[in-house]
Amino acid sequence: MSIKKGLIFGLIAASLILGMISMKRAMPNPKEERIYEAIKVYSPYVLEKRIGGLAIVDKRDGEKEKPSATEALHRMDELEQTWGKKHLRVEGNQVLVIGDNNQSIAKIFIETQKEREFLKNFFGI
Repeated sequence: MSIKKGLIFGLIAASLILGMISMKRAMPNPKEERIYEAIKVYSPYVLEKRIGGLAIVDKRDGEKEKPSATEALHRMDELEQTWGKKHLRVEGNQVLVIGDNNQSIAKIFIETQKEREFLKNFFGI
């Protein structure tokens, strides 16, 4: 009787652990909320809800990318990181948002060291 109980509890524990690991992999990288939301306004990529999951829309040309549900947030991060390396620049305590014609669109003040580290780690700037 105790072997059966141990086996059942072992299977339950193993499935819970595997579920938590898969959920952790599916979650995108953590972001600094204030600075990310301020930069996101200028990003050309938008998540669009659809019946089959999420689509990523490029606002510049309307092109839609339809990754699987498990890859959508990771793909969005990849696109934003690529865009950020090209269109964001840190100067002193500000982030400059640079347009396609190399003109400055906006300046966003960096308030904390965590925000500066986020910019370096997420966007590579």
